[in-house]
Amino acid sequence: MKKGELAVLGAVALLAVGGITRVALQHPQAQDREIPYYSTAAAPLAARAGDLMREQNCRQCHSLWTSRDPTQSVPAPMLDGMGALRSERWLFDYFSAPDPQAILPSRLKREYRHPSMAAMPEPDRHTLAQYVASLQVKDWYLDQTRRLEHDKLTGDDTAEK
Repeated sequence: MKKGELAVLGAVALLAVGGITRVALQHPQAQDREIPYYSTAAAPLAARAGDLMREQNCRQCHSLWTSRDPTQSVPAPMLDGMGALRSERWLFDYFSAPDPQAILPSRLKREYRHPSMAAMPEPDRHTLAQYVASLQVKDWYLDQTRRLEHDKLTGDDTAEK
């Protein structure tokens, strides 16, 4: 390797190390790195709800236990933190509605709109409502979760932020 090439390679390496150091020093606080979502559900409830969610193919449209990733897109709102946004009663009524869009209008394409679960046995609807209500979000992340749900459902990203 020639002397000039070595100097250029050294300068590039120095810039790379400097950039990495700068990013490391400006890294977000620890709370930004932790996963903000959690569940208060007992293990048996979580297991039964998981079975029901698989049977109903909920993950075709919803994500669960994900940090916000702009490269991942699901057509319906994330379920992470949904219990901080909706009560168990509201969720049960929504799952029980013959037309869920009458409760919460959606801008999603018809094939992605929430189907009625009214034909599902009532105890199963209660299980799902109780589990989804248990999906919480830490306080510091709640405002962002509310904005994401609002924007995804309405397409209106002009709401107060």
